[in-house]
Amino acid sequence: MPTIKYKPTTPARRNMSVSSFVEITKKTPEKSLLEVKKKHAGRNSYGRITVRHKGGGNRQKYRVIDFRRTSDKPATVIGVEYDPNRSAYIALVQDDEGKKSYVLCPVGVTDGMVLHNGAGADIKPGNTLEIADIPVGTFIHNIELYPGKGGQLVRAAGTQAQLMAKEGSMAQVRLPSGEVRYIRMNCKATIGQVSNIEHDTVKIGKAGRKRHMGIRPTVRGSVMNPCDHPHGGGEGRSPIGRPGPVTPWGKPALGYKTRKKKNTTDKFIVKRRNSK
Repeated sequence: MPTIKYKPTTPARRNMSVSSFVEITKKTPEKSLLEVKKKHAGRNSYGRITVRHKGGGNRQKYRVIDFRRTSDKPATVIGVEYDPNRSAYIALVQDDEGKKSYVLCPVGVTDGMVLHNGAGADIKPGNTLEIADIPVGTFIHNIELYPGKGGQLVRAAGTQAQLMAKEGSMAQVRLPSGEVRYIRMNCKATIGQVSNIEHDTVKIGKAGRKRHMGIRPTVRGSVMNPCDHPHGGGEGRSPIGRPGPVTPWGKPALGYKTRKKKNTTDKFIVKRRNSK
């Protein structure tokens, strides 16, 4: 999907680009599949900010996505829509009984195509099968970690994983990060690559677009007081006075591993994402 660049009529326009949305075929959402989405501005149930720089933004409705794909009935694609809650596009599908649902839209899926679920489905983009029924080497997305729970891995725009090998009741899947991981053979996955491939090439261009997304400004720690940030204080523009940058709470900000040392899922990782 190409992006649109504008002439530099203003300083903000000079580096701004937007998605062309050429894949979008339906502009209004299905009302029966919408839910209220409340804003919390990064605060938890106690009212304390747990995620900084959140707040404001345009009003949104949540689209109920079928990540489980349990229905074995063929469904026809009615339209491809934009979803403000995720980077990927979504497809509205309808089965023979008239039931509608949203699914993640893969690359190449357009209006009128029929999507299938189950063991008898073809190896085509948008069809969902158990990993045991998918040939080795196939590119997949929306991968389950637990059978029946629904897809949890590889759901962002332009991402895809590859089925590398099958060993007994487990399969080896190479994730977009480069990590190779064991996945149960009876878990489901969808064929193809997630749509909106060029999402990461879009340049925001101006601060207002980030505010529309609900992201507030970030203040540098070096301009704060010592009581507010470890980088703060000093006369004028001072260095941070540490071997490396840290978070407001003193934890290293670059290269610090946050994964638990004894994680129970370590046994499922064949190759780390940063190993050579």
